[in-house]
Amino acid sequence: MNLNNDIKKILVTEEQIKARCKELAEEINKDYADKKPILLSLLRGSIPFVAELSKYITIPIQFDYMKASSYHGGTTSSGNVAVTILPSYKLEGRHVIVVEDIVDTGFTLSTVMKILAESKPASLEIATLLDKPAMRKVTDLSIKYIGFSIEPEFVVGYGLDYDELYRQLPYVGVLKEEIYKK
Repeated sequence: MNLNNDIKKILVTEEQIKARCKELAEEINKDYADKKPILLSLLRGSIPFVAELSKYITIPIQFDYMKASSYHGGTTSSGNVAVTILPSYKLEGRHVIVVEDIVDTGFTLSTVMKILAESKPASLEIATLLDKPAMRKVTDLSIKYIGFSIEPEFVVGYGLDYDELYRQLPYVGVLKEEIYKK
């Protein structure tokens, strides 16, 4: 089985992702020059993005993780956010950048941001590889670092999955409808 055969089209190439990660890292280097931020990666989808982004960050950073999801195996957000792993670092007084693979409806990130705000961080920002503004249901999210804004298509690759598959693809592609509408 070759997962590439399930892709209708490549939306964002590996080269485009690397170039954009370099640009975002330059912004983070400038914005957090003397702040030693925590990159708080939302598992599992953001792993490739945080790994690529962090290669170009030249300031001191720390990594932490959190697991939250509103998809629960489907292709659309259920609206019910399940948080199963909380950060291990004390966040009070720290600068935190939440790293996400995709912002779709905003339900997951809204819940995550409320939970994290209770820890009283010095600052709390969002970095996402992909943003789907046309799908947004939560309107009060402020996303500081956006890799790419995309149309409302079902995408996989570079951490994004369908039924826990396709995460390892080195690009972001549109999944053929016959794969997920069986």
